[in-house]
Amino acid sequence: MGNTSSMLTQYDIEEVQNHCNNRFTQREIVSLYQRFCALDRSGKGYISADEFMSVPEFAVNPLSQRLLGMLEGLNFKEFVEVLSAFSPLATIEEKLNFIFKVYDIRNNGKVSREDILRVLCDLSGNFLTDDQRQAVVTQALEESGYSKDDSLTPEDFLKILQKGSLKMEVEVPID
Repeated sequence: MGNTSSMLTQYDIEEVQNHCNNRFTQREIVSLYQRFCALDRSGKGYISADEFMSVPEFAVNPLSQRLLGMLEGLNFKEFVEVLSAFSPLATIEEKLNFIFKVYDIRNNGKVSREDILRVLCDLSGNFLTDDQRQAVVTQALEESGYSKDDSLTPEDFLKILQKGSLKMEVEVPID
């Protein structure tokens, strides 16, 4: 499975399916493998940053650089595991854990005010001033019962975001 020029065996498909907690059907895994191979133009068994950035939808995503840090260099099995957070079968906790990782800029298991501000800056671009972003983050933290100096753990993050509705799904096209 490391070499993308090979075909998936039934064993490989079942192994990937188990690895992603059966969030995708076997047909979806085959379809994802075909897409993975198309993106892995170098045939190295992983998708490089340049290969990810060649996908127009990915390149224009304001969080593409954050996502690259999470996705670059993943093999197919790891790639499907990351994508499983977008499955309709994924739990809200799995989806929120993915979002937490996007916000956890230092990869230290905590989301600080600065982490939130950096992501908000990426998302808002020039539409908000620094002062407006500061105010948004301060208000959001205070409404959630946290101070501006608190760092959020995954549990805190889950508690805050679980209050709203979250639709984070992708449909895997099957050929």
